[in-house]
Amino acid sequence: MVGDREAPGKPVAEPWMTTAADYESWYATPRGRWIADTEFALMLKMLRPDAGATVLDVGSGTGHFSRRLAALDLDVVSVDPDMGMLAYARSADDTIPAIGADARALPFADSTFDYCIAITSLCFVEPPARALAEMWRVCRQGAFLGLLNRRSVLHAKKRGHGGYRGARWDTRRSVQGWTAALRPRPSVACASAVFLPGGRRLARQVESWLPSRLLWGGFLAVMLR
Repeated sequence: MVGDREAPGKPVAEPWMTTAADYESWYATPRGRWIADTEFALMLKMLRPDAGATVLDVGSGTGHFSRRLAALDLDVVSVDPDMGMLAYARSADDTIPAIGADARALPFADSTFDYCIAITSLCFVEPPARALAEMWRVCRQGAFLGLLNRRSVLHAKKRGHGGYRGARWDTRRSVQGWTAALRPRPSVACASAVFLPGGRRLARQVESWLPSRLLWGGFLAVMLR
């Protein structure tokens, strides 16, 4: 999840997160691992990529999700505006191209990739509709967004605090507004995850009980096709 306005693609910051290595180490904590696994599982369920599909990870940060996708035999390219994050991503796996780029002006031709993904990176991009238009332009089959959900326990607890300062919290209606100008007009499917963000036993039990079609989770997942 995202950490600050200037570096989309980072995990949401805990107070101690100051470097790319700090952000990546968060994924190794029990809470960070559970959140990342939960988000990744929902993304794959909605994306349904074939082996060998090309994927652009927009706002890739440390490359955590890029590496997980590449491990599934997907052909991944990462883009992020933060040079420190890109350097970390390259050091972690130099087989995945990691390119410095702004989500609002992607340096690729139309329909270059099968899919584009943005895991909580658009929450720190304005205007998001411009970034989404760029993602839609360069993909052939679909775009996946992981957003911070305004209608969630996470919003109630974390809005305006720590690494969430400056983050935009969105809803399904927000996304519908962004897609109005896209051509061809996509179908939009929404789901959510991380209903209780603490990551402890109760949170995991609740996650297993509640269907992802309920849009109350902190992670708002959107698939455009």
